[in-house]
Amino acid sequence: MTQDYSINLGKPAIHEFAGRQINSGIVKRPADSPVMLYKTHFAGDGQADLKHHGGPDKAVCVYPAEHYSYWETTLERKLPAAAFGENVTVKGLAEQDVWIGDVFQLGEAVVQVSQPRQPCVKLALKYDIKDMVLRVQQTGFTGFYFRVLEEGYVDPRPVLKRLSRGKESISVWYANEVKYRDSGNLAAIEEVLREEALSESWRDSFLKKRDRLMNV
Repeated sequence: MTQDYSINLGKPAIHEFAGRQINSGIVKRPADSPVMLYKTHFAGDGQADLKHHGGPDKAVCVYPAEHYSYWETTLERKLPAAAFGENVTVKGLAEQDVWIGDVFQLGEAVVQVSQPRQPCVKLALKYDIKDMVLRVQQTGFTGFYFRVLEEGYVDPRPVLKRLSRGKESISVWYANEVKYRDSGNLAAIEEVLREEALSESWRDSFLKKRDRLMNV
């Protein structure tokens, strides 16, 4: 078992980031009462860009609390709660320790790891750091997504219990390595693709990489 730090919620709103007016749901605050988790989102939460965020494979964004100290040192600032726009700030579940396909009990809900979190440009705009997306990718400190297998209420500081592990032992860290730093490794791509729980968008991305490599 591992004790979550918080469940974080935020509706899309207009924010001024890097001198621009941006519509985004990246600003979230810790919940103070139980929240219903549906198949695609927490009640009271939402995303502005539904093409790249949210949906069944990316219903819950999770970020490890252990990375906060690194980013506070690197960015030379104190970070707020849900600094990376995550729905769940969790302790004790770093990317190396979480496999694609792992199933967890989250309050009354049951969730499954579907893919690493893929940072977007709004994170760079929020912190006014042009290469913030690249920094997140290079560190591997991306966090990850849950899909929801069973809906239910989640306490604001729930216990997250792992129920089963992914079939292919593909860690979130390894999936990031193959996507961003070893993208020419056909054998590694095939290995990741064998994991049935991999999200549709990441599967499509790896299939395209595989096809390009096989046609060189």
